[in-house]
Amino acid sequence: MKLLAVLLVVFASVASFSLDREAFTFTKYDLDVTIEPEQQRLSVRGSLTLRNDSKVPQKIAALQISSSLTWRSIQADGKPLQFVSQPYTSDIDHTGELSEAIVTLPTEVSPGKSVELTLGYEGTVALDATRLTRIGMGKESAIHTDWDQISRVSSAVRGAGNVVWYPVTMDAANLSDEGSLFEILGRWRVRESSAAMHVKLGYTVTNETEPPTLICSAEGNRMVEAMGVQSVFAECDFSPLGFQAPSFVMADYAFLDAPQLQVFYREEHKDRAEKFAQAATAIGPFVSEWVGAPRRKVLVAELFDPGASPFESGLMLLTPLGDTDPKLLQIALVHELTHAAFASERPWISEGLAHFMQSAYREHQQNREAALDFLGLHRAAVMDAEKSTSSKSKDVPEEPLISTAVDAFYRSKAAYVWWMLRDMLGEEALKKALANYRPDQDKDPTYMQHLLETQSKRDLGWFFDDWVYHDRGLPDFRVESAFPRKASQDNYLVTVRVENLGSAGAEVPLRIQFDGGEMTQRVELRGKGKSTVRVATPKSPKQIVVNDGSVPESDLTNNVFKVDAAQ
Repeated sequence: MKLLAVLLVVFASVASFSLDREAFTFTKYDLDVTIEPEQQRLSVRGSLTLRNDSKVPQKIAALQISSSLTWRSIQADGKPLQFVSQPYTSDIDHTGELSEAIVTLPTEVSPGKSVELTLGYEGTVALDATRLTRIGMGKESAIHTDWDQISRVSSAVRGAGNVVWYPVTMDAANLSDEGSLFEILGRWRVRESSAAMHVKLGYTVTNETEPPTLICSAEGNRMVEAMGVQSVFAECDFSPLGFQAPSFVMADYAFLDAPQLQVFYREEHKDRAEKFAQAATAIGPFVSEWVGAPRRKVLVAELFDPGASPFESGLMLLTPLGDTDPKLLQIALVHELTHAAFASERPWISEGLAHFMQSAYREHQQNREAALDFLGLHRAAVMDAEKSTSSKSKDVPEEPLISTAVDAFYRSKAAYVWWMLRDMLGEEALKKALANYRPDQDKDPTYMQHLLETQSKRDLGWFFDDWVYHDRGLPDFRVESAFPRKASQDNYLVTVRVENLGSAGAEVPLRIQFDGGEMTQRVELRGKGKSTVRVATPKSPKQIVVNDGSVPESDLTNNVFKVDAAQ
């Protein structure tokens, strides 16, 4: 037996060294999860299907779960499989480590072929922010970020990237290595985006008290109380899995059912739950005008930690119910209601549009300047992501919006793309194109482009080529020169030469400012291109500003040009 144990350890080390963790794609999950809040435990039994997406036959597979969970069994065709469980350091999980099972499959799996495994594992999910504290984050801030746990009072658990409570397989991610976590997690999400996941969550009541509420973030979520009041179940179907992180919460919640959303809240926070319903009612007409009526209700579940960072998974928003400013609450819920009304399996459309809608609503609340300030909150994320991408080897594929798994691109950069399209085409053309969008018909990458071109009667190929189908980086606008002259007693004519030092083209606003006012003209500047603009002004221009913040660019320090007095 000792010899066998030594051989298994050696086998695990060799397999880990040469293991291709991205060879298999998990195409189907069917899991039965039992939650035991008194012990902070969960146990899982179920099956999953793995498809070999590599180019060579595979005999070894890796299955990863949180390090706080323990593998109990792995079988194929009813027969136990040989596997070795080993710790695997990775910040994909809040503990900073995974429990990885190196599994010997019954036969080699050829490229394109699949194997079904039956498995069991169990363990605890306790509050743990190890991955954050070990890179220097203060403990209090860390637990407000990594708040996942199963507990007697309240349970809230997010999916891979926070807690690996269902099996995954991916390379190690390190938070101290900038961008590593998001790159590794994003790559896995792309691979698994078409997977089907069915999860049955269950909890057996052990006393005479009212059963807790148990909900998950799945599309078509159903909460069921079965077998009298002794058990609570939630049937959760994620099909396709997409980019969401399957999540669940369980607590003694009160419940508010409003027309646009359902709020699960602590009894003492009824007034705050009602504010959510009031905010949703206020923004409902705005969202419907843009993207139609909601297909289903948003789920809002209160996190018991008042300092916890909010989290969105599918149509479920996990958040503390604080005494939030109504205007800010409305902006937050615009994002959720947009998802409830407009479905797309393309993240740059789904997430980018939801973030754009928040900025558009900020404009509705106040004005364009306030909206651009809000949109500008995305600028740093876009610039950092572009810098990270440009610093990689030329052999590394680019990150076009159409296929990227980088959050900063499909959320933040895409929000700018939708804003630019609105500015270029006008609201009505954009709204009509969105009204004609059908997710089941979106099979070709150019589908959205053609919808927009049909409504606007404009050629958008160049724009989509730079911003959606490829990642050309960001533009860099500057005013090269400006020559004003007095054309008549009450009129000045200024000739402006503008250029784009970047590789991505855009239509950008050019503002000619003079005492008491300004005039704006839009200019199309292709990558590395120049353009000459002539504008008549009632007074001698003082300065010219290219870009008002509506187009993300790599350098904002060269956008202002001081104009010499007209001759």
